[in-house]
Amino acid sequence: MTRKVTRAVARIKAGLQDKLFMGNLDAVRDWGYAPEYVEGMWRMLQASEPTDYVLATNTAYSVKDFVRLSFEHAGLDWENHVEYDKRYERPSEVDALVGDYTKAKTILGWEPKVHTPELVKIMVDADIQALDDQLSGRSVRVDS
Repeated sequence: MTRKVTRAVARIKAGLQDKLFMGNLDAVRDWGYAPEYVEGMWRMLQASEPTDYVLATNTAYSVKDFVRLSFEHAGLDWENHVEYDKRYERPSEVDALVGDYTKAKTILGWEPKVHTPELVKIMVDADIQALDDQLSGRSVRVDS
């Protein structure tokens, strides 16, 4: 969902798309920065005893917050471009997913530094740049 939003923001800013259709904007998530999570996984592998850890930011942002922050970062008003579509509702969706990284901090010394507002900027900037590169013919990006 996050890439759907940031890619749509890039396309709307470039004039290639007008609307983004979304389901439940009230769902709450704990978004984190993948490079930090990779570091956390590496730290888990270095631990003397194997155990379970949670890598998270312990912050709660709604999907609407993520959408709003994404559009605002690009200088756009999200309410002019986002529309609800029932087809994107997930029947088994959990209302809130927020993690507690206390154990990872205590044992591994790991804690997140990038939180949702900064993550949004990183993602929107990357998708705007990728689209700009693609449109100018500088590179072709292959996504899985």
